[in-house]
Amino acid sequence: MPRPALLLSLLLLGATPAPTLEQQVRAILATAQPGARHGLVVTDADGREVVAIDADGRYMPASNTKIFTTAAAFATLPIDTPDTAGGMTVRIEGRDVILAGHGDARASSAPDCTADCLSTLADAVAAKTRTVRDVVGDDTAFPDERWPAGMSWNNMPTRSGTAVSALTLDDNEWVLTVAPGRPIASDGYYRIDDRTRTSPGPAHLGHDRAPGSDTVRVEGSIAPDAAPETLRVGIEDPAHHAAWRLAAMLRERGVRITGRVLARHRPADAGDDPARRGAAPPARPPQPPVLARLQPAPLAADIATIMKASQNLHAELLLRRLGTIAGTGSVADGQAVVARVLANAGVPRAAWDFADGSGMSSYNRVTPRATVAVLRWIERQPWGTRWYATLPVGGVDGTLARRFRGTLLEGKIVAKTGSLNATAALAGRLTAASGRRLTFAAYANDGPGGASGSAALDAALLAVAAAN
Repeated sequence: MPRPALLLSLLLLGATPAPTLEQQVRAILATAQPGARHGLVVTDADGREVVAIDADGRYMPASNTKIFTTAAAFATLPIDTPDTAGGMTVRIEGRDVILAGHGDARASSAPDCTADCLSTLADAVAAKTRTVRDVVGDDTAFPDERWPAGMSWNNMPTRSGTAVSALTLDDNEWVLTVAPGRPIASDGYYRIDDRTRTSPGPAHLGHDRAPGSDTVRVEGSIAPDAAPETLRVGIEDPAHHAAWRLAAMLRERGVRITGRVLARHRPADAGDDPARRGAAPPARPPQPPVLARLQPAPLAADIATIMKASQNLHAELLLRRLGTIAGTGSVADGQAVVARVLANAGVPRAAWDFADGSGMSSYNRVTPRATVAVLRWIERQPWGTRWYATLPVGGVDGTLARRFRGTLLEGKIVAKTGSLNATAALAGRLTAASGRRLTFAAYANDGPGGASGSAALDAALLAVAAAN
C-alpha cells in the first residue's frame, strides 16, 4: 500500500489540469517567434471568444488594412454597375492633347490589350488631328498625394510602393527584361544603370531608384542558360508616364508632336487641410468635349483583385474613390468614409488608426478585437457573402495559395493576409475540425531581426482548428 505522502503526491499529479487552448496557443507563438508581440482573437458563430490574446492591443495590420477599405466600398459605392466614374478620357484643348485619369488603374498599353486599352484613345486623337503641341497627363481628379504617410521610402521603387495617381496606366509599373549576355530591355522611360553580370548559379537580381531620380540601377547575376527575368519598377509620376506612353502611340500613328510631354497635378494641401475636409473639389473652367473614354468593368471585379492579390495601388485608389463621395478625393476624405463605416459596425474609435488604404503605412494600427467585430458586422450585411468570396482561400488561391496546403485548413480558411517589415497579419473565417465556423484576427508585430510571423500565426490557427 502506498505511503500517505506518496498517495497525496500521486493525487496532486493526477489533478494537474491540462493546458487550456489559450495556453497552448500562447506557447506556440512564444516558441515560434520569441520576442515578438502577438494579438489573437477567435470567436464562434455566436460571438463568444474562444481565444483572446492581447485582444485590445494595437497592432500594425499591414495589408489587413484592405479589409476596412473594401468593406467601406461595398457599403457605400456602386460596385456592380459600369464604372462610369472611373477610367480615362482624352480631349483636345487648344493644340494640346489632354489625357485625364479618373481614379482607376486598369488601363493598359500592352500590345495585346483587349480591354481598357490606351490604344483606343490614341486612335481617337489620330482620327481627329495629325499635329499636336503638348501631350499632357492630367491627374487632377484627386489631390497629388502619391505615397501614404508612414510608408518606408525604400518601398517607392518597388511595385508594392509605386506612386498613386488618378491617372494610372499598367498598374504604374515599369517593366525591365534581364536576359543573359544581352542589354537590359525596356521602353526607355527611365535610364538604366546596368550592373548585372552573367555567371553560373541561380538568378539573383535586384533594382533600386533613388527618390526623384530618373535612373534605375539594376545589379546581380543571371546564369548563361537562364530564361529572361522580368523586373517591375515603381513609377514616380504616373500621370507623366501615361502621357509619355500616349505620345509614343501617337507617333506610331503618324501624329506629329511639336511640344513636350507634361503632367498636370492638383496640389494636395486642400485635401490635407482639416478645415476643408468634405469640401467639394475646386471648381474647374469649362472643358472641351471628350474625344474618347475608357470605361472599366464594375468595381466589384477590381475589389476581388485587391483582396486576392493584395494589390496596393488599387486599394489606394479605392480609398480616394471613397473620398469623392462628399469630398475632394483626398486620403483624409476617404478615411472619413471608412471611419463612418467602422462607427456603424460598433468599433470604438480608440481601436484603430489608418493612414492609408492598402496597409503600406507603418502608422496604421488596429486591435484584434476590432477586426473581428468588423468581420462579424460584414457577415450580417446583405453583401457580406460576396465580400467574403473576395478573400484568398487557404492552399487554393491568392496570397494563401501556398499556405495551409496538406493541413486540416486547406480549403477551409478564407482570410486576408498582411506582410510588412517585422509584421504579419491574417484575419477572416475558418471551419474547424468539428465543422464549427470561427471568425478570427491574428497579428504578429516586432519580430526580431524583421522576421515574418506568418508561420507562427498559421501554427496557432491550426491548433485552434484542431481543438474545435
